[in-house]
Amino acid sequence: MADQDEEHTFTTKFRIPRRMWDTYGRVVGDRERGADLLDHVRATIKERGTERDLADLAAAEEELATRRARKGGRPPRRTAG
Repeated sequence: MADQDEEHTFTTKFRIPRRMWDTYGRVVGDRERGADLLDHVRATIKERGTERDLADLAAAEEELATRRARKGGRPPRRTAG
């Protein structure tokens, strides 16, 4: 995977047993897992973070809002040929 810069939302991988992930999906709804995880990350930063962490969280929230406000999203990738 190519390095992601500030122009892209970061993607990360973590290991979780399939059965746990599937169960989590049933509990929060298959389409809500990502949002639920983001809410957990936000809450943890707010609870345990320093002033710098809270400032970084605010900047990240602004970045997310800007990305979501784009109408139509990214243009389709063009393939060679």
